[in-house]
Amino acid sequence: MSIISDNLKRIKPSPTIAVTQKARELRAAGKDVIGLGAGEPDFDTPDNIKDAAIQAIKDGDTKYTAVDGTPALKKAIVEKFKRENNLNFNIDQITVGTGGKQVLYNTFMATLNKGDEVIIPAPFWVSYPDMVLLAGGKPKIVKCDERDGFKLTAKKLQKAISKKTKWLILNSPSNPTGAGYTKDEIEDLAKILVKNKKIHILSDDIYEHIKYDNFNFFTIAQISKLKDRTLTMNGVSKSYAMTGWRIGYAAGPKDIIKAIGKIQSQSTSNPSSVSQAAAVEALNGSQDFIQERSNAFKKRRDFVVQSLNNIDGISCLTPNGAFYVFPSCKGLLNKKTKLKTDSDFVQKLLEKENVAVVQGSAFGLDGYFRISYATSMENLQKAMDRIKSFCENLN
Repeated sequence: MSIISDNLKRIKPSPTIAVTQKARELRAAGKDVIGLGAGEPDFDTPDNIKDAAIQAIKDGDTKYTAVDGTPALKKAIVEKFKRENNLNFNIDQITVGTGGKQVLYNTFMATLNKGDEVIIPAPFWVSYPDMVLLAGGKPKIVKCDERDGFKLTAKKLQKAISKKTKWLILNSPSNPTGAGYTKDEIEDLAKILVKNKKIHILSDDIYEHIKYDNFNFFTIAQISKLKDRTLTMNGVSKSYAMTGWRIGYAAGPKDIIKAIGKIQSQSTSNPSSVSQAAAVEALNGSQDFIQERSNAFKKRRDFVVQSLNNIDGISCLTPNGAFYVFPSCKGLLNKKTKLKTDSDFVQKLLEKENVAVVQGSAFGLDGYFRISYATSMENLQKAMDRIKSFCENLN
């Protein structure tokens, strides 16, 4: 009899982490691999944030804190929501976790019972379904078409709702597509959700500040009738280049926040005290660099999208946020190329040209692949040349 739990057997390792690890291993073996799999800004954490962490260490701020966040960080989060999203929360409506990932995991562990359904629009971030499965819930995957910009429509939402629906996950701008929901699109979804009063909404806003082309960010909790049923998750990892600091947070109904804290008290306990001090400075300090870095990301996005659309058999939408593109490789999956799936495409690209990307099927939509352009323009230029060469030599 296996010692491993049946629950664990229901999930799989993260495909994005697997690709990143494979790229590391190949580099260590001497291969000139360009990794486009990691969802991590290549920029460094700003100096003022580092200085705040150093000062916290010097001040002896190295002890346990409150399980779900220091008062100072919770206050900074309250002010952030008020300043940037016109949302008013009290301190007891805020939770802080070891990265946004833990906040999401805690949420599902704290709220899902066996058989509860969670509507997850696809393409989705790879961890959503597995977190739901671990918590005993049932992921209800709704495939979103490229012609709709890979976004959930009100019609598809209505069709997916059942008596067992407990949560809807919305991620805007999205990982893996970079698609952002407009205010009108969110209001269309809200009309359905207002009528279905038992459904809660988990809004994953982690890429809020990485946006382009005058895209106006709007989060569903700004619709007053849904605020009391919405948990809004965010963090400092992407916008502030603080992935390794591991600080995520959420705001929402008191009962859910309290339940999340209870789960956290019996798992990791508090996030790093030093990281929390750094996050206070991130939220309260100068925000000027965010636009500067978004401008740099936009230049990379434009280059990558144009390059991909100049390759026969590849087509790519222009995203309005995050730092990913989600191109189609369907035009290259045929008998002539001997590629049957997007996984075949990704594997052969790595083998032949040493470019690591992630197959679309990992995100719930076959026939696509994800590229992270959170790397240097030099790397992107080399990668695009290699992808073009690979595709041209398939026939």
